[in-house]
Amino acid sequence: MKNTIFAFVLLLNGLLIQAQTSTPSENFDANAPAFKFVEEVIDYGKIEQNADGNREFVFTNTGGSPLIITNVKGSCGCTVPTKPEEPVMPGEKGTIKVKYATNRIGRFSKTVTITSNASEPKKVVRIKGEVLDPKKQG
Repeated sequence: MKNTIFAFVLLLNGLLIQAQTSTPSENFDANAPAFKFVEEVIDYGKIEQNADGNREFVFTNTGGSPLIITNVKGSCGCTVPTKPEEPVMPGEKGTIKVKYATNRIGRFSKTVTITSNASEPKKVVRIKGEVLDPKKQG
């Protein structure tokens, strides 16, 4: 019985070690599109209530094939992103527009999740800032 348990433990240990040594580079595509953002966090700073909430994330496709963004999603209804409709060719710049609802008073930190065919298929960028309460200002 002890030999059976010992053999089972050795077998299980061998399987666990094998699972950890497999390399993800087997699926790596050197020609895959890739994002390089100018900024991954846009800081609105302190802004007035109902101020312009439009900003843009600018990026370059640093990969070797066209970058196709299939979806962009804000972390809540107050953050509305817009994706480029056309593929972004290698070496070209693209923008993801974001509109934050600045009628909401207080600090905010929201995310935008980008789904694409890039080497990193889900990319998260962030906006943050503070909408000032006009009643509390001088």
